[in-house]
Amino acid sequence: ATIKNTDEIAEWLKAEAITLNWRPVTLKEGVLLYDEIQFKDGSTRKINVETRNSPLNLALHMIKSGGQALIFTGTRRNAVSTAKKAASEVEKLLSKPLKRSLNLVAQKILSTGERTRISELLAELVKCGVAFHHAGLSGAHRKIIEDAFREGKIKVLTATPTLAFGVNLPARMVIIQDYRRYEPGYGYYPISVLEYKQMAGRAGRPRYDKVGEAVLVAKTDDERDYLMESYVFAKPERIWSKLAVERILRSHVLATVASDFAHTETGIYEFFGKTLYAFQYDVRAIKTVVAKILKFLYDENMIEVEGENIYATRFGKRVSELYIDPVSGVIIRDALRTRAPKLTELSVLHMIAHTPDMYPKLRPYSREIDPLALFVEEHAREFMFEVPDPWQDQLEYEEFLGEVKLAQTLQAWIEEVSEDEIIERFHVQPGDLYRIIETARWLLYATRELAVLFNHKDLLPLISELTQRVKKGVKKELLPLVQLEGIGRIRARILYNAGLKSIEDLKHAKIEELTRLPLIGPRLAKKIKEQVGGFVKKDKWKRIGKGEEWQQKALTEY
Repeated sequence: ATIKNTDEIAEWLKAEAITLNWRPVTLKEGVLLYDEIQFKDGSTRKINVETRNSPLNLALHMIKSGGQALIFTGTRRNAVSTAKKAASEVEKLLSKPLKRSLNLVAQKILSTGERTRISELLAELVKCGVAFHHAGLSGAHRKIIEDAFREGKIKVLTATPTLAFGVNLPARMVIIQDYRRYEPGYGYYPISVLEYKQMAGRAGRPRYDKVGEAVLVAKTDDERDYLMESYVFAKPERIWSKLAVERILRSHVLATVASDFAHTETGIYEFFGKTLYAFQYDVRAIKTVVAKILKFLYDENMIEVEGENIYATRFGKRVSELYIDPVSGVIIRDALRTRAPKLTELSVLHMIAHTPDMYPKLRPYSREIDPLALFVEEHAREFMFEVPDPWQDQLEYEEFLGEVKLAQTLQAWIEEVSEDEIIERFHVQPGDLYRIIETARWLLYATRELAVLFNHKDLLPLISELTQRVKKGVKKELLPLVQLEGIGRIRARILYNAGLKSIEDLKHAKIEELTRLPLIGPRLAKKIKEQVGGFVKKDKWKRIGKGEEWQQKALTEY
């Protein structure tokens, strides 16, 4: 890690800082302007200008030198568009054996998970030796891309900066195409030196490269000078604690009491007085925020006071154990108590979308505002919360519509709408969809636990069923089938539509009947029979095994 204030952090930890400048591969940093790279050490290098795209020219230069290029872009959209631009040029440089190998990688992408427009585009680009990588891709697809890049099959990988943090994926050349980021409401701003150093740190593969190169791209002489001074020669910024943000600190204050680290107000201040924030600033700077949070926790019955002692209530302790924001706990508790006039699945899904723990948030596009507003009007009695008045607070109203959009996304998922249609309809990418589903599962579990705590027994069947449906992405009738190992939402629907609607049906089904179904095959058919208690005669299994070898295909072919 590249940290400027290591001595300060060491002093806070009462430790000794050990700083190493050793690097397994020598790093050369520089800036490209037109056809020339100017490096930090004063050396320069000319490259061929084969296209009008400077980052692509750099990447092609590196491929011809026997290396790979990692191009960092500012947004997901730019990562995809840059990969598209590179595909036709990179494909010309690939050997026939490598193309055959890349075709296998592309087939693996298409047969992993549901086929979507994004996975189809990714597979087509991979055939050309190019890929994109960002948080919008599913975890399985990201792993396939990372493995293929490590193996040297993919020659150019375009990525957002998330790849620089936590993923060890080095390349001989790292190209930083965008040094500015766009933040809604703020516009474009330059990245930090620390972020640049993280990206530059991906340059150079140990055991393969003697030198790794990290290159920023400039468009003018002035910009080149700015990039050299502000990034290449610059030192990383100090690490500052951000603990005193109320949203971050709330859970920590509650956990301090609930976990018995402190039981008095003085003890709580002493505990937080040992943090990096208090060390860098002053414990008095954090006291005001802690006092405000303690009042909130007391008002919401999460802590109780006996003399000078502070204890967590059953509610406060359970919220802390569930690792949810105390505000989320209050929202869920109050919603379960007051309830919607007409309680439905939408009521519960919107309730969890309304919590601060739901991430990522979905924002409504301008063209979606009117349809969402109409939907809210039609389903007004199903919401746990009062719909904001758009004339009084337009921003709050649009946030509410975003929560409704997220609830609609989850509703489509449990109604077995295909991933591709969800992506198209709600403008959400696969990786984001999976994170929404996982967060929803966690919040639904927390909702069930709080319903148990507050004795809302009548709500438990609805919440429990909804939790399972969100986990599996199925309608109610498929829940028994998706409990079987190897049976997901697609295979369960195939079995159900074939008349095998229950475990009992599967138990009495013939093995040949199962093997004839799409996406089942002999191995899975035997596995199903073993799980449901059916019996397969040895000679019958041998006869099936001698048949044609079954091959996994893309789910959406069915």
